[in-house]
Amino acid sequence: MSVSELYSQYTRVWIPDPDEVWRSAELTKDYKEGDKSLQLRLEDETVQEYPVNVQNNQLPFLRNPDILVGENDLTALSYLHEPAVLHNLKVRFLESNHIYTYCGIVLVAINPYDQLPIYGQDVIYAYSGQNMGDMDPHIFAVAEEAYKQMARDEKNQSIIVSGESGAGKTVSAKYAMRYFTTVSGSASDTNIEEKVLASSPIMEAIGNAKTTRNDNSSRFGKYIQIGFDKRYRIIGANMRTYLLEKSRVVFQADDERNYHIFYQLCAAASLPEFKELALTCAEDFFYTSQGGNTVIEGVDDAEDFEKTRQAFTLIGVRESHQISIFKIIASILHLGNVEIEAERDGESCRVSPEDEHLSNFCRLLGVEHSQMEHWLCHRKLVTTSETYVKTMSLQQVVNARDALAKHIYAQLFHWIVEHVNKALHTSLKQHSFIGVLDIYGFETFEVNSFEQFCINYANEKLQQQFNSHVFKLEQEEYMKEQIPWTLIDFYDNQPCIDLIEAKLGILDLLDEECKVPRGTDQNWTQKLYDRHSGSQHFQKPRMSNKAFIVIHFADKVEYLSDGFLEKNRDTVYEEQINILKASKFPLVADLFHDGKDSAPATTASSKINIRPSRRPMKASNKEHKKTVGYQFRSSLHLLMETLNATTPHYVRCIKPNDEKLPFRFNSKRAVQQLRACGVLETIRISAAGYPSRWSYHDFFNRYRVLVKKKDLANADKKAICRSVLESLIKDPDKFQFGRTKIFFRAGQVAYLEKLRADKFRAATIMIQKTVRGWLQKQKYRRLKGAALTLQRHCRGHLARKLAKHLRRTRAAVVLQKQYRMQRARRAYQRVRRAAVVIQAFARGMFVRRIYHQVLREHKATVIQKHVRGRMARRRFQRLRGAAIVIQCGFRRLKAKQALKALRIEARSAEHLKRLNVGMENKIVQLQRKIDDQNKEVKTLSEQLSAITSAHAMEVEKLKKEVACYQQSQDEDRGPQLQEEVESLRTELQRAHSERKVLEDTHTREKDELKKRVADLEQENALLKDEKEQLNNQILCQSKDEFAQNSVKENLMMKKELEEERSRYQNLVKEYSRLEQRYDNLRDEMTILKQTPGHRRNPSNQSSLESDSNYPSISTSEVGDTEDTLQQVEEIGLEKAAMDMTVFLKLQKRVRELEQERKKLQVQLEKKEQQDGKGVPAEQPSNDSDLDPDADLAYNSLKRQELESENKKLKNELNELRKAVADQASEHSPAAAGTPDSYSLLLNQLRLANEELEVRKEEVLILRTQIVSADQRRLAGKGSEPNINARTSWPNSEKHVDQEDAIEAYHGVCQTNRLLEAQLQAQSREHEEEVDNLKAQLEALKEEMDRQQQTFCQTLLLSPEAQVEFGIQQEMSQLTNENLDLKELVEKLEKNERKLKKQLKIYMKKVQDLEAAQALAQSERKRHELNRQVTVQRKEKDFQGMLEYHKEDEALLIRNLVTELKPQTLAGAVPCLPAYILYMCIRHADYVNDDLKVHALLTSTINGIKKVLKKHNEDFEMTSFWLSNTCRLLHCLKQYSGDEGFMTQNTAKQNEHCLKNFDLTEYRQVLSDLSIQIYQQLIKIAEGLLQPMIVSAMLENESIQGLSGVKPTGYRKRTSSMPEGDNSYCLEAIIRQMNSFHTVMCDQGLDPEIILQVFRQLFYMINAVTLNNLLLRKDVCSWSTGMQLRYNISQLEEWLRGRNLHQSGAVETMEPLIQAAQLLQLKKKSPEDAEAICSLCTALSTQQIVKILNLYTPLNEFEERVTVAFIRTIQAQLQDRNDPQQLLLDFKHMFPVLFPFNPSSLTMDSIHIPACLNLEFLNEV
Repeated sequence: MSVSELYSQYTRVWIPDPDEVWRSAELTKDYKEGDKSLQLRLEDETVQEYPVNVQNNQLPFLRNPDILVGENDLTALSYLHEPAVLHNLKVRFLESNHIYTYCGIVLVAINPYDQLPIYGQDVIYAYSGQNMGDMDPHIFAVAEEAYKQMARDEKNQSIIVSGESGAGKTVSAKYAMRYFTTVSGSASDTNIEEKVLASSPIMEAIGNAKTTRNDNSSRFGKYIQIGFDKRYRIIGANMRTYLLEKSRVVFQADDERNYHIFYQLCAAASLPEFKELALTCAEDFFYTSQGGNTVIEGVDDAEDFEKTRQAFTLIGVRESHQISIFKIIASILHLGNVEIEAERDGESCRVSPEDEHLSNFCRLLGVEHSQMEHWLCHRKLVTTSETYVKTMSLQQVVNARDALAKHIYAQLFHWIVEHVNKALHTSLKQHSFIGVLDIYGFETFEVNSFEQFCINYANEKLQQQFNSHVFKLEQEEYMKEQIPWTLIDFYDNQPCIDLIEAKLGILDLLDEECKVPRGTDQNWTQKLYDRHSGSQHFQKPRMSNKAFIVIHFADKVEYLSDGFLEKNRDTVYEEQINILKASKFPLVADLFHDGKDSAPATTASSKINIRPSRRPMKASNKEHKKTVGYQFRSSLHLLMETLNATTPHYVRCIKPNDEKLPFRFNSKRAVQQLRACGVLETIRISAAGYPSRWSYHDFFNRYRVLVKKKDLANADKKAICRSVLESLIKDPDKFQFGRTKIFFRAGQVAYLEKLRADKFRAATIMIQKTVRGWLQKQKYRRLKGAALTLQRHCRGHLARKLAKHLRRTRAAVVLQKQYRMQRARRAYQRVRRAAVVIQAFARGMFVRRIYHQVLREHKATVIQKHVRGRMARRRFQRLRGAAIVIQCGFRRLKAKQALKALRIEARSAEHLKRLNVGMENKIVQLQRKIDDQNKEVKTLSEQLSAITSAHAMEVEKLKKEVACYQQSQDEDRGPQLQEEVESLRTELQRAHSERKVLEDTHTREKDELKKRVADLEQENALLKDEKEQLNNQILCQSKDEFAQNSVKENLMMKKELEEERSRYQNLVKEYSRLEQRYDNLRDEMTILKQTPGHRRNPSNQSSLESDSNYPSISTSEVGDTEDTLQQVEEIGLEKAAMDMTVFLKLQKRVRELEQERKKLQVQLEKKEQQDGKGVPAEQPSNDSDLDPDADLAYNSLKRQELESENKKLKNELNELRKAVADQASEHSPAAAGTPDSYSLLLNQLRLANEELEVRKEEVLILRTQIVSADQRRLAGKGSEPNINARTSWPNSEKHVDQEDAIEAYHGVCQTNRLLEAQLQAQSREHEEEVDNLKAQLEALKEEMDRQQQTFCQTLLLSPEAQVEFGIQQEMSQLTNENLDLKELVEKLEKNERKLKKQLKIYMKKVQDLEAAQALAQSERKRHELNRQVTVQRKEKDFQGMLEYHKEDEALLIRNLVTELKPQTLAGAVPCLPAYILYMCIRHADYVNDDLKVHALLTSTINGIKKVLKKHNEDFEMTSFWLSNTCRLLHCLKQYSGDEGFMTQNTAKQNEHCLKNFDLTEYRQVLSDLSIQIYQQLIKIAEGLLQPMIVSAMLENESIQGLSGVKPTGYRKRTSSMPEGDNSYCLEAIIRQMNSFHTVMCDQGLDPEIILQVFRQLFYMINAVTLNNLLLRKDVCSWSTGMQLRYNISQLEEWLRGRNLHQSGAVETMEPLIQAAQLLQLKKKSPEDAEAICSLCTALSTQQIVKILNLYTPLNEFEERVTVAFIRTIQAQLQDRNDPQQLLLDFKHMFPVLFPFNPSSLTMDSIHIPACLNLEFLNEV
């Protein structure tokens, strides 16, 4: 194109501006060649005339179209020049808040001075595996590119981060290293990635300081090499440092600080372990207070110091070494405060011996105070003949002191770096590395010294390497695309580098001057003037002889030569170093030892063929010491060798302003840095060739509107592009056709955009014309319709008015008629009512008269009736009394006769025989005993008769004496005895009266107590009613609130349940990951021997397979409260506190113990009261107790009975055993017909029990008869029984011997005692019941008092609080009841388990006995049968059980699990393996073989895990085993015998339940296994879907004609891009999900699980799509929103077609739906902002703002989103509590639920196909 075409009217250009550097303007008039000026209009509408140099034809830069502004890559701009680059960066930084921008291979990073949420783990995983140009620019993209190229090309990589102080170099390098540690993981368990990150706070503390430009400026350069193994996992790292700024230790400029470690240590000086450092605040020390302000705003030095100490500990620095480090740092501060006093002569000075700081310095370093005091002020001069000690002036001493401080700090710095490298060192073999270079950028200050000279020298070297690398990449790109290569001229700064480092260059002359004894800075400067005055890069200042100017690639820099020699020498006096070498602290002595400096040479870089960063120095010999310049030059050459041996990646950090304000952009400062960092040089190299590069596909999609219709018929897009370009651009040099791309010169894309815009503008005018005509036609039609409508309404109004008049006339006539009728009717009604009233009164009077007469007659009749009735009743009563008297007399006579007959019958012997049938044997025994004793009695009687005669004589004699004595006594004591009798009678009467009074009092009190209890119960009932009424009132008032609160609580509980389930499933997933980690470690040696591929293994990769065995069946269960308490003691209070049930049980148990304690206390008080009463209280109890003889007799009788019964049972048992043995020994065939021994045993036991019961009843009857007889005897006699009298035996008329009577009497006494004991026991029980009732009464009283108190408190609360309190009370009550019920259930379960165990034991014994009998019978039959007999088997039904032998278990698992393929069972019953396995388990349960059950289940689980591990990428296999595992789990539940799972079972299915084993724990194991399989299934499905999502959802044009993606010039430089077109469409995703759905349905997976699978997959689609949308500027457009809406609607239609819309999958897509709507909504007015805020509820504020910032118009007719609109959105959304995470976690997995789904199949209906090869299974 010609110049006149480019510079036409309305063309926008850039003109220079002193304030903004560049300013935009618009041409108001076409430019013609030869014009001397341009007519411009600025953005503020001012008109300006811009002069044009006619000779050079230097026109202003053209501005890019707005459609290209804000590009991710600066090289994609059509016009490449400085103003375009600056404007693009400014727009991205200020309007879109994008701090990263590509510039070819360079990443430009602008420091935002603010925290941005773009560095989280989610962002790292989003960039992992992506190509460099696919996502928005980011430091993670550069790190991913370096990592990917290292893995693909097996070549070492370097990331070079540069920029001036405060630009963010250190932070960028830190994020790059964090990316490597996160993505690659660690190759061992040494946590090397944590140590790499932990080195950052240490190096920042000792190497960073506050400057005027940066609060955390790195004052040294560092190169960190991160080593990787063959699997590209981190194994170690190494750090090299460059040019530490030692002068900062002793001097800081205004508003600057020393290194951070000094201030951190002062902030922590108050800690106990640092008391010996003798530190105070930082303001008290000279070395930390020179800058003025010692505090950085927003930084806590004490907190940072704690982080530094933790980092030291993490990298392995011992605590003792840490204390030594801090002592050395503190000693430097004390050294700076040493006061030096000058002497009077001015040539010498001294230090006071009492100087506190010098003492602290010597104490902390462990050196002698006197020597240090002396050599601080003196120096030693050595000549050939002798040695002199010379004093030094004050300035020399101060310089020497400062030099010593700098040297100590430098040595400590290098020691720490060395130990960090040791911590990061590894013994594993390093395969490759990635280096991160964090080095100072180009610096220029008002006063530039030696440090700035070295920094700028390093930047010159790096710029040279950068230029050559960019040039090489451009050449490779042209050659790859087969474009003719033309030599491009670029800036070469080799002459400037030669000026500095060549022979007799600046550094060489500086080293030479340092060797001269009297060398000075002025002499060195003069040599520079003489030597290099003719160089084009060297200049002499006009007004100074102490400075020189070097013209660097970035700018001219003037260096002041003062101090160059001193800093280059870095002189420290040997005497001071020798003192430090003699320190008593090993660390201090090692710092300055001769061999110390050579150590890094051997350990600086392990396994890396790179020399160390520092050459060995010999501090003890000044003559042979290397200068600082020489060391820096050597280390810089070593660095360049390393960088040249790697593939470099560049990050250029830009500082937007000097005030450190967030998102402020200073164009002047930005341009300076862009020129200095080489970005503009990259632009210039790109602009010299073909900077714009488009693929054929993208070019055709973008510019096909310019293609003619006939050309579109051609199917070859390359041919179409060629024809279009040749017709549009006439100059063939303006473009080139490559192999895959089209290359354009600068400005050609802008020209094509202009043509495209003109085409669209013409089409827009045509559309507008047509639409406006259509609108006018519509308007005319609306007006015509409106006129017709008006006419129709007017005519209708007139008609309605006439009709209204006619209606009113007729209504008036009707009203008159009705009114007249009403008036006449009212008059008639009045007359009628009066007549009726008169008639009523007259008739009432007559009726009342008749009524009174009838009433009087009725009363007379009633009186007569009552009188006659009374007379009749009196006569009847007299007659009835006489009859009753007669009846009583007659009945008494009959009763006496009957009584007499009963007495006679009771005395008869026959009656006693009938009663004493069971006592015949005892009577016989007694009779025998009586006969034996009679014989002895006869013998004794004879002896007694003789004795009796003699005794009778003596008795008669004594009787006579007694009679005489009694006569004499009766005469004297008669009156006295009568008095005593009278007194006893009075006392007896008084006792009776007192007793009666007490009884009355007791009765009265009892009645009062009952009455009080009744009153209290009534009052309690009233209070309860009142409480219920109040509760009802409160509930009515707060019903709505309660409902809302209930809904909220339900939602909270559901959410907590989901979180708990998610945590549990995450634990299952973590368990699987640990199992996989174990397998990986076990196979690591095998893997290491193999050749690794180029695919990396991320650190977060985990597997779901495991081979570990689960525990077998456990019968341990939580019992009652005591068992719970024991468990709490065993497992600890902290763990027990986590179980709410245990906690509530403990509470209830405490309450019960408290009640028992109260009861015991009450009983103890009663006991003490009884003891206090003494003997009177004991007397009644003694009367009621049994005497010892009675107890002894009762116990002996009971023992005899028990012994006799025991003997009888033993005899019967022996007989039974004998019978069983006899039957077992029989061999006759007839024995088969007899009942088995077990039945016989049961029958005999039953007969024995019945006999025992009969005997017991007989004994009780006998005892009753004896007791009744004894009572009659005692009642008849009334005195002591006479054994010789016949009347003492009322039950017999015959003669009874004396001994028999005595024995019978003793039996009666024993019976009486037994009855008395029973009566006392009943009385005690009665007393206990009374006490219990009293205790219950007291408890009720306490409960009632507590309820009253609670009720009073409740009344004082608010209605809401009353409801809440009432609910709490109800909950506590229900909880207690539930706990009681739970304890009861646990006790019943425990008893049930005991009974089951006993039943199992008995069943086992019976089975053993039956087996023995069967074996014996088979042996008998084998011996008896002599010929073969064919036995026909009786056909039986299949019981749904499968039997197999133990040795066939491995074959069963192999055929049914490990080697089974899902295709084998095509057409069979779904989940057939699960049914077969359950039938095998059921048979093992049937035969009560727990080992078989355990082995089968364990083998099955391990087999499934092995299959899944082998087929970990096979969706069909994983789905197959998920369905079978779930079905086996459902079968174990359905047939477990638990009623909760048997509600849907049929009667036949209930017969198939397990009988012996409880497999609850195995159900849990299978549930966990199902979770693992589900997670593996989701992982496989996500792996298949994830590569399709971005292409199908965002990039593919589902709606043809919408250009959804605006190409950016195709600047994807990564060679890892796939060749060819691998794009996917939405149909591919739908086909894949159809495949998933078909497979899962065919294999019988539960529908609920299928719903959850697709919910998870749709969430992943939503998360991946939205994350890419948030990280890609090129897809944030209106057309993308339209495509998204269409794609989502297609997915929703697919869900409805598969009946999956209830899965919640659509709800998971809500954020993506709202993002698509956000892209399509208007974004201008405040109303639009409100609409966006109300619509986008599923998106966070950060996501909304990010999308608005990324929004890119596809055409110039569409406006950008303004910054003000985005600020409005932020203001309206500031009250939201959104999470800080920008991206969605696409790896998030919803907790899965496996609802119980019983099968309708019965086990006996399942057929096993022959293809399974399970012939060894036998149907039972």
